[in-house]
Amino acid sequence: MKATMPSLNWLSDVSVYEVNRLPAHSDHSYYGTLEEAKLRGPMAMRHSLNGAWKFNYAVNPASRPAEFYHSDYSCAGWKEIQVPGHIQLQGYGQPQYVNTMYPWDGHEELRPPQVSEDHNPVGSYVKAFFVPESMQGSPVYISFQGVETAFFVWLNGNFVGYGEDSFTPSEFELTPYLQEGENKLAVEVYQRSTGSWLEDQDFWRFSGIFREVYLYTVPSIHVYDLNVRAELDDAFRAGTLRAELTFRTPPEAGSKAELTLCDPDGNRVASAEAEIGSLEKISLQAQMNEPKLWSAEVPFLYRLYIEIFDGSGKLIEAIPQRIGFRRFEMVDKIMRINGERIVFKGVNRHEFNCRRGRAITKEDMLWDIKTLKQNNLNAVRTSHYPNQSYWYELCDEYGIYVIDEMNLETHGSWQKMGAVEPSWNIPGSKPEWRAIVLDRAISMYERDKNHPSILIWSLGNESYVGDVLVDAARYFRSNDSSRLVHYEGVFYDRRFTEASDMESRMYAKVADIEQYLDKDPDKPYISCEYMHAMGNSLGGMSKYTDLERKYPMYQGGFIWDYMDQAIVKKDRYGKEYLAYGGDFDDRPTDYGFCTNGIVYADRRLSPKMQEVKFLYQNIKLIPDRKGITVRNENLFADTSGFVLEYALYREGQELARRQLDAVVAPKSEKYIAIELPDSLLASGEYALHAAFKLKENTLWAESGHEVAFGQHVFRIEGALNTKGASPAGKLKVVHGDVNIGIKGNDFSILFSKQAMSLISLNYAGREMIAAPPAPLFWRATTDNDRGYAQGFDAGGWFAASLTRKCTGIDVMEAEDGSSMTVAYRYGFSISEKVEARIAYTVRSDGSIHVKAEYRGAEGLPRLPVFAVSFKVPSDYDQLEWLAMGPEENYEDRVSGARLGLFRGTAAGNVSGYVVPQESGNRTGVRRVSVLDEEGRGIRVSAADEPVECGISPYTAFELESAQHHYELPNVHYTVITIAGRQMGVGGDDSWGAPVHDEYTIKAGQDLSFEFIIERV
Repeated sequence: MKATMPSLNWLSDVSVYEVNRLPAHSDHSYYGTLEEAKLRGPMAMRHSLNGAWKFNYAVNPASRPAEFYHSDYSCAGWKEIQVPGHIQLQGYGQPQYVNTMYPWDGHEELRPPQVSEDHNPVGSYVKAFFVPESMQGSPVYISFQGVETAFFVWLNGNFVGYGEDSFTPSEFELTPYLQEGENKLAVEVYQRSTGSWLEDQDFWRFSGIFREVYLYTVPSIHVYDLNVRAELDDAFRAGTLRAELTFRTPPEAGSKAELTLCDPDGNRVASAEAEIGSLEKISLQAQMNEPKLWSAEVPFLYRLYIEIFDGSGKLIEAIPQRIGFRRFEMVDKIMRINGERIVFKGVNRHEFNCRRGRAITKEDMLWDIKTLKQNNLNAVRTSHYPNQSYWYELCDEYGIYVIDEMNLETHGSWQKMGAVEPSWNIPGSKPEWRAIVLDRAISMYERDKNHPSILIWSLGNESYVGDVLVDAARYFRSNDSSRLVHYEGVFYDRRFTEASDMESRMYAKVADIEQYLDKDPDKPYISCEYMHAMGNSLGGMSKYTDLERKYPMYQGGFIWDYMDQAIVKKDRYGKEYLAYGGDFDDRPTDYGFCTNGIVYADRRLSPKMQEVKFLYQNIKLIPDRKGITVRNENLFADTSGFVLEYALYREGQELARRQLDAVVAPKSEKYIAIELPDSLLASGEYALHAAFKLKENTLWAESGHEVAFGQHVFRIEGALNTKGASPAGKLKVVHGDVNIGIKGNDFSILFSKQAMSLISLNYAGREMIAAPPAPLFWRATTDNDRGYAQGFDAGGWFAASLTRKCTGIDVMEAEDGSSMTVAYRYGFSISEKVEARIAYTVRSDGSIHVKAEYRGAEGLPRLPVFAVSFKVPSDYDQLEWLAMGPEENYEDRVSGARLGLFRGTAAGNVSGYVVPQESGNRTGVRRVSVLDEEGRGIRVSAADEPVECGISPYTAFELESAQHHYELPNVHYTVITIAGRQMGVGGDDSWGAPVHDEYTIKAGQDLSFEFIIERV
């Protein structure tokens, strides 16, 4: 569309989404010499405009400086803003987080494509620049890689163009408007436009120029668009390379193009050339035998060089392009890569930085790609918009399968508070929305089409379905036979099933998935979103990954999501913290629902990653006492790049470690015999750990990095911890009116009849009890607990944990004076039938054997936990565990944990979930020592069966009461919680899915557990 007079009416006109924008094209680089092309450094024909721009902020269009773009308008008094960057993260306006609802809901009654005149912030940007000498005399263009959501551009007072799609480039020609000397570039950015109705993603609502901006020029003969296809025959042994070159203006007569394909060492493996003549489009084709194939496991890339020569034979342009030969297709209702069934071990990934929002850097992306590879993820869905081009280059190079998703989500138009109500859904089948939606599909396809990592085009997210999206699917299929098309929304209206090549659902339960797969369906299944990783979550993930072997048509899934979307903010005392929705006075908001990552917002790994890494392993290690079964589920890669290491531990102490080479072919299984040192196998509990580790450095990890792990735990001659005989010696017992005192060698203990508990444990003059032990039935509510109303259903256990009545005290003294037992019985208002009993048996060495019992009652809500909790002074904050670890684990999230000896601190045991909640638990606890800096303190050991244990500076109730970590009190204690059992954390979703039944605790059963407290 051509126009010279910009209009604010375009903001709400669905038919106007670009004005004077150049056609979308591939994201290839180009250089003036072949040497430059081979180096792939900065492009000489590009000039960055990133950095400081003059800036003015207005709350609505009426208050903006409407004439600011004029050449004689002075912006000298304006402040500056950084580009790329969001307006709302640089001191203007406010960030707002909403999920499904539109951000204006409740403020204004709008329907698409209406845009508010009163609540539409405007950012006015001005940049002065001089045309680089290298560009003078040549055509000059400008590229905006990402502007949110709509913007107008002027140069030297002249209107240049208009664009709306926030996440694909908008480019304009500047040549007619350039002047000698300084040029004034003016850009007016509107936060809300027609595009806002199509960009209702679950993310923070920002605006501004948030991706890079640059000037560029082109040589006299320029490949405007490059379309490369690296195709394979049916046997995957012969490759055909096709390169289609499009020129914006016909080249001069006699010009030609040469294609050279090289391996990574620079050796030529194929070539072709063609006369260009005066054609606007030509094709080059080359054949290759036995090409090495690209996959996420072996991301082999060839180096393609295209050289353009003019009629005199002079090199005009050199284009480098990395290409991968791979074939992705649907065969017999199974998605296959290079002939083999693919399983996506994926994650949904927003572009995010806790300080910069979606204006992420190359360093951020490098950290992300390495993190994915180091933790066995092989796939990413670009939720829910095209990412920066550099991300796809990394996925090509490092080996990540990509579902590339167009910038479309209209969630708030059809789903309100979870209810499907599409009375005014867009785009649906509305013809007036067809062009603007297809433009987003075209822009993504044209830019990204040359990346081998992209296997699937996605039509966007949560926009219901209709004729418009079916047309988008047809567009992708008509232009690209090398990829499939994805859309989850067909689930809501099967009339439009054509829109997706695979069955894709969000947060379907395992039983629902199996029900679908058991009926011999027409399409394979993927979970485009599953395992909602909000807060302390990801429980039960193994139930989904188990489907991979059971059903060939189950082809994996994508965790929601990769990174917490939390923003750094300062509290009232100037201390930084990670903020979520509502912390910026943004209303409406969905509060902490933006914190769903397996990576924290500050790019630290969440404890949940331990489970992901294990369950996403392509290589399974199953050790026993005589050897290790290696099941290599890789499709293409053997295990020759790894060393197999195994280590034997006895009660946490390493006895032996060995390394050996074990080459196991892909898609095969092999048993590797090992030798254990029989002479060292004394009685006790043993853990045999087996791991594959990198032999050499790779792009994504250093040698020694562990890629796969398995363990075998066994016992010789009995249990690890037995009660054993009572130690020799006699106790001195003092029966007071209120207290029962017990004394021995360098220790004293007090039991109170009044306080109903053990009140003093004094070792060598050091008092260990800061708050008496008490039965505990409550854990600090997790995000998932809140999602299915755990607090409402089980709130009685909250009260039971805070208020109890001692119904009796039993005192038993051994005849020989070697031990003394004091047992307290407790009743609770939740039910007169419920009783808890904690018995303390003191032995002559000062150790205390504790037995906790629960007598249940039917008809009560399930217990979050059954535990004994007490406080010790905060000086005792050094932890040493023999337990499952090293990261926190729960009974439904323990697959990735291993039995070992681990160290940490009480403060470090509080996980970084943005909203404080239950965290830091360990299952399989054999013993844990709680020590001060000098190594003094107490040890808690399982008396028979392992227990669960959480150690924190905070009680469950302090965590429960805090909405942010800065609201937690100053540390005064270390809180020790020993549990016979704690319920799982769940994670199928965070808005109604309960913990799986086998990981819950029924109130009607009787429970008991035992542990020992002793001095260290």
